[in-house]
Amino acid sequence: MSDLDDLRNFLDSSPSPFHVVASSARRLEQQGFTRVHEGSRWTDTPRGYVIRGGALVAWRGPDTPVVPPSNPFRIVGAHTDSPGLRVKPRPDTGNAGWLQLAVEVYGGVLLNSWLDRDLGIAGRIIDGNGEESLVHLDEPLARVPQLAIHLDRDVNERGLVLDKQQHLTPVWGLGTARDGDFVDFLAGRTGLAPADIRAWDLCLYDLTPASILGSDRSLLASGRLDNQLSCWAGITALCSAGVSENTRVVALFDHEEVGSESTTGAAGPLLEHVLERIVLARSGDRADYLEALSQSTCVSADNAHAVHPNYPERHEPGHRPYVNAGPAVKVNANQRYATSATTAAAFVRTCESAGVPVQTFVSRNNMPCGSTIGPITATRLGIATVDVGVPQLSMHSARELCGVDDPGYLSRALAAFLTG
Repeated sequence: MSDLDDLRNFLDSSPSPFHVVASSARRLEQQGFTRVHEGSRWTDTPRGYVIRGGALVAWRGPDTPVVPPSNPFRIVGAHTDSPGLRVKPRPDTGNAGWLQLAVEVYGGVLLNSWLDRDLGIAGRIIDGNGEESLVHLDEPLARVPQLAIHLDRDVNERGLVLDKQQHLTPVWGLGTARDGDFVDFLAGRTGLAPADIRAWDLCLYDLTPASILGSDRSLLASGRLDNQLSCWAGITALCSAGVSENTRVVALFDHEEVGSESTTGAAGPLLEHVLERIVLARSGDRADYLEALSQSTCVSADNAHAVHPNYPERHEPGHRPYVNAGPAVKVNANQRYATSATTAAAFVRTCESAGVPVQTFVSRNNMPCGSTIGPITATRLGIATVDVGVPQLSMHSARELCGVDDPGYLSRALAAFLTG
């Protein structure tokens, strides 16, 4: 299977952060990785991974017979979540004879991109025993209908304005809403008793599968490219990395799109706890752990903005990434990205060694950029970090666009970085 087909399968099987984790875990298990549970005492595990909700941290020890406790880490970080619509705890609502679902806007969504799409439902359900079940209802269940132009005559001239509370409630049937309708529906689809469905983390997602498009077949369109593409590249790189003396780590965090401040986000202690426990399992101590961090490096992989052909003026003239021209090193003097001159130069050398083209992205001075897990990881752990990403269009849309070559370029670059 080609890298591109593998990525498309990964995207289509991962409609929620919890499915990204499950998809990643399956791939790791196939390569000999073993799940380690946080509630147990750890022993030295050459290939292991930890799951916490919508986050996963995996590691691969050095390919040497004796591993010092202070062995440095090579870390790739990415995030599993994407902006979208999440189902509220009491979702049963409606108006004017329509059954509707109450949803909450998650992250910085391009709201108009969710209109008039066939939407499925995915995520997890928690039962009465606290057990988690994954849900992937891959069928057209809901739709956010746009107001007809006949009832909004000047929409094309003044632009579409959507109220997050009033205009984004999807329809999913006809009738009068009754408390419990959604729970009964979930029970019928999952085989659980309605009384056993106590809570959920469920999102709506566009059912259109990942597709190759263009007259030259040069483009990839899919939901959640930001940032499942980087998750795929990181896991693929970890599994394919060559022989190395480094401890190679891939950290896939949740909640980056809403600030990362959670037990599964990059601002929480998950990664540092895992790294320290790896050191302790090798009979190291706190001094060994701090020594390891001082020698470690991190690549924060999160997609970048490709130059848009219809809005070239929105891009900094000298730093316009192009699709299918390799990953972009993301630079921001105000530390919205963690890249330094040292880490940028090191990543460029890595790309050169892997035969991968590389670009540079900087935002316009009058158009502040977003941020990533890079500055958070660098701040929490004091690890030298570089921010990189595959250039794409339509970031935070329900359906995004990138080049077909860039995912493979990123994976190869990350594999070379992890190998060292």
